[in-house]
Amino acid sequence: MTYKDKYEKWINSNFIEAELKKEISQLQDEKEIEDRFYKDLEFGTGGLRGIIGAGTNRMNIHTIGKATQGLSDYLKSKYTEKISVTIAYDSRNMSIEFAKAAAETLCGNGISVNLFEELTPTPILSYAVRELKSKAGIVITASHNPKEYNGYKVYGEDGGQVTDEVAKDIITCVGSVEDFSKVKNMGFDNAKQNGMLKIIGENIYLSYMDKVKNLTIRKDLVNKYASDLKIIYTPIHGSGNLPVRRVLKELGYNNLFVVKEQEMPNGDFPTVPYPNPEEPKVFELALEMANDINPDIIFGTDPDCDRIGVVVKGDEGKYKVLSGNQTGVLLSNYILNSLSEMDQLPRDGVVIKTIVTTDMVDNISKKYNVEVLDVLTGFKYIGEKIKEFEKTCEKDFIFGFEESFGYLAGNFVRDKDAVIAAMLICEMTLYYKNKGLSLYDALIDIYKEHGYYKESLVSIELKGKDGADKISKILENLRNSKNEAINNTRILKKMDYKLGLEIDLISRTEKSIELPKSNVLKFVLEDGSWFVVRPSGTEPKMKIYLSVKGDSLENASKKIINLRENVMVIIDKAGTN
Repeated sequence: MTYKDKYEKWINSNFIEAELKKEISQLQDEKEIEDRFYKDLEFGTGGLRGIIGAGTNRMNIHTIGKATQGLSDYLKSKYTEKISVTIAYDSRNMSIEFAKAAAETLCGNGISVNLFEELTPTPILSYAVRELKSKAGIVITASHNPKEYNGYKVYGEDGGQVTDEVAKDIITCVGSVEDFSKVKNMGFDNAKQNGMLKIIGENIYLSYMDKVKNLTIRKDLVNKYASDLKIIYTPIHGSGNLPVRRVLKELGYNNLFVVKEQEMPNGDFPTVPYPNPEEPKVFELALEMANDINPDIIFGTDPDCDRIGVVVKGDEGKYKVLSGNQTGVLLSNYILNSLSEMDQLPRDGVVIKTIVTTDMVDNISKKYNVEVLDVLTGFKYIGEKIKEFEKTCEKDFIFGFEESFGYLAGNFVRDKDAVIAAMLICEMTLYYKNKGLSLYDALIDIYKEHGYYKESLVSIELKGKDGADKISKILENLRNSKNEAINNTRILKKMDYKLGLEIDLISRTEKSIELPKSNVLKFVLEDGSWFVVRPSGTEPKMKIYLSVKGDSLENASKKIINLRENVMVIIDKAGTN
């Protein structure tokens, strides 16, 4: 079916709301019509995600209904016993409406629903799925995307995001829903009255909070000195405001200041271009506050509170936004060092990171005889490993992180958790403060001991069908390229995660990569530098990750600039061939 056929089907359907029909009937740009209908929204590393609006390639109650009907069919084909699904939502526009639409479809299929009454962080949804013994979970969020977006993340009964094979099965079921007339529905009020839809009480929230607080490592330190730490926090108009503040307050961090302009939930995110704690601009208001407060630490969480960005005072008194990798190595080093000092380090402990995350953590972990495991990009693969270790008892999960500002300790949540991360970041900052060090001082000490690593990310936006085709073309050309060096530095290895092969370009030998298949390429150079090229699973972008190791911060900065320039020449060439 062509995009034109899908467009006409929407216009003529008796099930599409008049308002959405009007929206698409007024479209004049043929490219816009094509973009809205050339495909259905797909599950990527973050599930279903897209721009809010009318069309098969947009987020609206009909695409939500179709996805939920497919999910319902999948669940009923897999489970014979009673099925329940837990649903949460964040502060984005239409989040409540989409959550209710999903609940109505599930109940219409005879599947009971546990629904959070107020906006709730993604990690609490992950926790609740397991606590309530649900067979699946849904959270309505587009994480850190611009305000035009919303999304639909699906979680398995283990509390982790569904991984590739399950997502494929769900997509198959979704694809079988050929017409909106096949989407079952039970009215929201009716579902509540007959007991199919239950509102989640405070018990889940309170038990989650207790488990987070129990992850405190140096309890005596926190009990004695927590109130000495000065903190500025911004929820960036999202769902982190109440849980982050509550956890910290109950642990004794009473010297906490919230950025008032960004405190209240608002799906338009009026104070920022988009609500991504990876972007320094989201901290401008916090930094204005810092002039008067002089905090020890500044941090902000994204709308669904699974990512956290950190700002520290640097060597010249100026505040610096840490990269996701820098925060990750600081936390890894602090956690491993603390557990070692307290003789609590598990014998078979493991740190898990993604293939695009810094190698610096390998050096840190070796010091403590802790293994580091690499997984594909996407925190769902970290959650999958936690589930595996829980079953096999083969290893003890200590900490997991990815360069895109996601961190997790403990095993009661199976996704990145900014509430847990905020608590650990405060404890870590307090620990170094009591030693007369800032968090930046601690980072420099880690560089001196383990090497000056530097990473960079280039995101290239390529919208619509033409953009998707170009991304595929670039990756295929790179896959087949004969490049053996970059700026006179030999390429030692090419990892092709789509083919599941690691190719040694010197010995011309190959070996299997024991990871799920994914359209990702990684090139490792002779000097230890590397770069990775992959399509984004949640946005119309191609991402290029780069990493180098230098003999000083200045040297590493020069090396990363040089590598980026040379890699982009190769990318540009691959896009024009």
